[in-house]
This record gives sequence, C-alpha cells and structure tokens, in this order.
Amino acid sequence: MKEVKCECGHINPIGTIICESCGRGVEREKDEKSDKLIDMRYDGSARRSQTYNKTFVDKIWNFFSSVKVGIWLIVITLIASALGTILPQESLITKSVAPIDYYKDEHGIFGQIYYQLGLANLYDSWWYLILIASIGISLVICSLDRVIPLYRALKKQGVTRHESFMRRQRVYSVSNMQGNTENEFAEIKSKLKARRYSVREENGNILAEKGRFSRWGPYVNHVGLIIFLIGAMLRSVPGMYVDEQLAIREGETTVIPGTKGHYYLKNEKFILEVYKKENEKEVFEEAIQRVGDGSVVKNFQSNVVLYEREGKIVYGEEPKLRKIKEEQIRVNEPLKHDGYALYQMDFKRDELNKMKFRLVEKETDKSFGEITLDLIDPAKKHDLGNGYKVEVIEYLPNFYRDDEGKPATRNRVPDNPAFVFKMITPDKPKGEVSFVAIQQTFEPDPNTKYKMKFSGIETKNITVLTVRKDLTLWLLGIGGAIFMIGVVQGMYWNHRRIWIKRTENQVLVAAHTNKNWYGVKNELTYVLEGTSINAPIDQKENNE
Repeated sequence: MKEVKCECGHINPIGTIICESCGRGVEREKDEKSDKLIDMRYDGSARRSQTYNKTFVDKIWNFFSSVKVGIWLIVITLIASALGTILPQESLITKSVAPIDYYKDEHGIFGQIYYQLGLANLYDSWWYLILIASIGISLVICSLDRVIPLYRALKKQGVTRHESFMRRQRVYSVSNMQGNTENEFAEIKSKLKARRYSVREENGNILAEKGRFSRWGPYVNHVGLIIFLIGAMLRSVPGMYVDEQLAIREGETTVIPGTKGHYYLKNEKFILEVYKKENEKEVFEEAIQRVGDGSVVKNFQSNVVLYEREGKIVYGEEPKLRKIKEEQIRVNEPLKHDGYALYQMDFKRDELNKMKFRLVEKETDKSFGEITLDLIDPAKKHDLGNGYKVEVIEYLPNFYRDDEGKPATRNRVPDNPAFVFKMITPDKPKGEVSFVAIQQTFEPDPNTKYKMKFSGIETKNITVLTVRKDLTLWLLGIGGAIFMIGVVQGMYWNHRRIWIKRTENQVLVAAHTNKNWYGVKNELTYVLEGTSINAPIDQKENNE
C-alpha cells in the first residue's frame, strides 16, 4: 500500500482523508467542489483500523478498536457484576458450612442454581477476569488507534491551509479586501496573543491555537482506567490481596489465613464489656431498654499473641514458632504487621468446646470410666482400662434428622453435637452401639447392657477476626487520580484553532474547536472587531 502525496508536497499515510499539512481533500476534485463540512475527527488522519483489514492481527485490532465493542463489554461486565450481588459471595459465608449446602438451605433451588452457575464466586472466576482484561485491551487499542494519528496530524499541521479546507469549516467568513491590511493583521495577532493563543505566521497567513492539551483528556482517562483495571486484576494474584475471616477459640493457636502458613495467632483471652443500666448515664438508658437482656455491648476485644513460623514447612510436623508481639484487638483498632491487618469483627460466647460421657451399666447405673471429647477434632479410640474401651463410630456436629428420619448434620459447627459409640467390655467383646446427644441417649437396640451417658460440657468464647492485606490499593489510587486528571483536562478546557488566509483580494477566516462552538465564535468576533474583516458565521446553524 503506497503513501499518498498531496499537491502541496506533503506525503500522507494511506487512509488519510485530508492532507495533514494543507488540509486539501485526498479526493481532490470531489472535495474542492463540495460544500459539506469536513469531518475533523482526528483531523482527517489515517487510523489503522480503517486502513488495514487483511491479516488476523488486523481483524483483532479492528474488533477491539470499535467503541461499540468497548461499550458492550462494559455493559456485559456491569450486568455480571450486578448478578454477583444478588446473593452473598462464597468468600463471605461461614467456612464451617459446605457452600453448596449453604446456598441450597438458605436460598432454595435458586441458591443451588446460583452456585452451580459460578455466580457465588463471580469476581474471581476466569470468565469475569477475561471480561475485565478485554475492557483493558479495548481501552489500549482504542487509544492507540486514535491518539497516534491525532498526535501526528496536530504536530504536522501547516499554517497555510487550502481554500477548500477553510470554506468547509463550521465557523467561517470571507471578506473582500483592498489596500494594505498589515495594520489590521498586527492588531489581530496582538488580540490573539492577549487571549493566550499561540500564533504562527507563514507567508502572511496565520494559525492561532490554544488548549491543545485538552485533546489528550480522554486518553489520560484511558490510562487511568487501564491502571485501575490492572490493580483490580492483581487482586486475583496470590499474596496481592487477602480478605479472609478467622474464627479462633480462647487458648487456641492457629495459622492466619492468607499468610501461606507463615504467621500464627493465639487467642489468649476474649473480653466482653457491656453497659449496665444502673451504672451508666441516662443517655444510654433508651438504648439499653431496647435490648432484651438489659445490656448493650460496650467493648469486645481479643488479647492475642502473634507468632512467626521458623524454618520450612514440613507437613506432619509441629511448626516451630517465634513470638513477635502481643496485641489487644478492638473494633477499629486492628493488629498490623507486614502488610496484614487483623480487625475485630464478631464474637460468639459459650460455644460448645468439649463433651464428657460415662460408660455405665443400664440396670445399676454403675460407671466404668469417663471420656472427654474435643468437639472440633474428637479422638476415635479411648481405653478406660480393665478391658473397657470406647470407639467413636460417627460424629454429627450439628445433629438433626433428615426427611427420611435418618441422623445427619447441618454443618461442622458443634451447635448440637451427637455421637455414635461402640462400647467394648469384657463380657461384650464384640461391642454394643450407643447413640448419644446432649442430655439424651438413643437406644438403637433396647437389649444392650451398656450405654454412654452424657455427663457434662465445657464451653469457650470464640472471636471472629477479619484478615486483610491489599498491595493493590496504591495502584487503584494512582489509576483513579489519573482518571480524574483526564476528566478535568477534557471537561474544563477546549482546543481552539483559528486560521486566517490572505489571497490577492480576499481574506478567509475559519475556526475549529472540539467543543463550545458558541464560545469560539464569540471569541473570533471579538478578535475581528474594529477591522474590515467580516465576523464569522456558524455554517451548521445556518444550514439547519
């Protein structure tokens, strides 16, 4: 494909509509006779998407350079984002419940379909990230397809423009001139400079320009959006963004989620303080009265110890921990370390922690020993001595009977624990079965000699912390700031150009702006006031 050489001598890239230097139309004979206003978008320069359409790369480029494609990508992403807000995302539900069970139990068949369609984990799904990446690609290609030819056209624009270019501008006037006009032109240049125009002169012709930087506002917007989208996508990269919940019991030491096993936290003590009516001022009385137990939470905090794991992770071995610091975590007073922040979010008092059972003879209620079971991870086998043993066959943390009447568990939270035991005794070496829940024993076989009897519980307070780490926040901030700069740049300034061309007996005046035509027309009228040159008219308004 060959370049196009204009009669003025300037060589234009293929696809150019009007000459970058003189403004003469590429289809010279047709354009010079036409009265139709020139399409000045990108100053008539050649855009790659409108020039090449042969290779696979050309087709991809042309697809993403379309503004319509970009708008549709944004619309589809917005619709998908809205669907993700109908039900809570999987990351926000309690970890002790299987996600499919949670959505089915809480929201019925709609919740089950919602989960199976992948909407419960929308913002981390591969297809959602592809949508975000596609918007970014569209922004990059749209910007490059337009900003490069626009920059080239504005940089190479000549002062002396062809008469057809002048005549087909929206703001235009022509005046018959006789005699010396040098004094008038000097006055015009003085006024233009006073209005902060950059004035160039060539062969008695004038090009006055100001506010060119406003043309780059939309592309600055695009840069800000691209940076923002990169920051949003980086949140899916492990280690860049963490937003997890940690439920930890008093006295328990556990790994902090999102730290890859590097940090551990111990809950030394959970403290709850409440307002009491008899101790507080009248200002709290109304709030206290609205609470059923006559108290309002004043403060809840977790006294914790932060540990760092030493050495490499060896599965099956107890980690070697090094104490880093002790901290008191309160609402809005998080523990912060190494980019992580642990916030106090919730608590649960008196959760079942351990249960005690006795092996007894049914007739005499004689006890042959007691076992204590950790409700988080109960031991399977227990030796009571003298030939008496107990085995845990099945553990149901949150016991209920399903539609068929069979024992089942709602989740892994020990709200209503139940056990199925196998009891081995010297006179029953094959063992007997006993099904025990809180303060009740079910008899699968009424002819059994022994049973397990509930004898007590131990409870612990649980504190719920939110673990957060965000290494993308600065990138999102930079992207947002650049975007706002582009908005201000494009909204509050406009690019104005005024051409004044002298022929043997005429003076042609034309002007162009990317917005606010009324303003540029009035400004040009002021500049020409007091001269013999006619004030310009808006040809588009006249035609309409």
